[in-house]
Amino acid sequence: MRVYNFAAGPSTLPLPVLKQAQAELLDYEGTGMSIMEMSHRGKTFMAVNQEANSLLRELMNIPDDYSVLFVQGGASQQFAAVPLNLMKNGKADYIVTGNFAAKAYEESVKYGDTAIAASSKDADYTYIPDMKNITFREGIDYVHTTYNNTIFGTRYTELPKTSSVLVSDMSSCILSEVVNVKDFGLIYAGAQKNIAPAGLTIVIVRKDLLGNASPVCPTMLNYSIQDKNDSLYNTPPTFPIYVAMLVFKWLKSLGGVSAMQKINEEKAKILYDFIDNSSFYTNKVNKKDRSLMNVPFFAPTEELNAKFVSEATANGLVSLKGHRVVGGMRASIYNAMPLEGVKSLIEFMKKFEMENK
Repeated sequence: MRVYNFAAGPSTLPLPVLKQAQAELLDYEGTGMSIMEMSHRGKTFMAVNQEANSLLRELMNIPDDYSVLFVQGGASQQFAAVPLNLMKNGKADYIVTGNFAAKAYEESVKYGDTAIAASSKDADYTYIPDMKNITFREGIDYVHTTYNNTIFGTRYTELPKTSSVLVSDMSSCILSEVVNVKDFGLIYAGAQKNIAPAGLTIVIVRKDLLGNASPVCPTMLNYSIQDKNDSLYNTPPTFPIYVAMLVFKWLKSLGGVSAMQKINEEKAKILYDFIDNSSFYTNKVNKKDRSLMNVPFFAPTEELNAKFVSEATANGLVSLKGHRVVGGMRASIYNAMPLEGVKSLIEFMKKFEMENK
């Protein structure tokens, strides 16, 4: 029996995609073998790679002067790749709004003069700093943001005002809402939250930013190398790229990102509304900055939090335990989480509240 999986990543995938991958697992389009078994330089996989690239460009309206790269290593590897590729003058500013934003900053310090322009650590990352009140240093190569904060449940609703290159980690929100790619010089995202199995990382980079990698930049992290080789410099994560292609097709069939955003807004609204109208559950995030993808919430005591997670699991609502640095519960309601899953969670929350007041 399928459960409703609220994991933050690796996370739930669309059921139609899983069924198609299952049907094609032993024989992909008459080749007599799985996509996992074939050469990444063969015509069949190269067509999959190209279609995934084209579909993502269509879904996000990515301009022609941007490259789309399919790489490995997760978003965490991009914490190093970004400064190694973009720090032409050796200087960058970071906005720190959560655990992964902090890690990105800490990694960047190894490669140049980096500074924290703003942070919400003072309130346990429960808000996004006011973009109008941030002053960036002169001569910086880029400003780094983390668009959605998986652990703490916040997201940007406006962008910082900067004449420099804007970089954003969109791992936990890519394709969940419409963004204007042209506002960014570089977007990167680990695919295991909203697109595909773990192993694939997507990089969308403006082409004029290519070719400036540090001399010590490892070959595998050099965006220009990956771009010149169509992300096929070495063996790529072939199966995740194939699943990503299927997810892109599924998303397109629903009406694209704008249609998906409306569904996500509805899912988030009914869950937040229930929490806000409850005297039992709480959400600590500034309402204006609440994530559409990751919803942390708390029962009155740690004992009740633990009991909630245990009983929810027994009722087919799994992976609701909050991150260890936050505690409580967290419902990750990515694109593939159906509205019915969120409604089922709310019904269980009602029942649990009645039984434990």
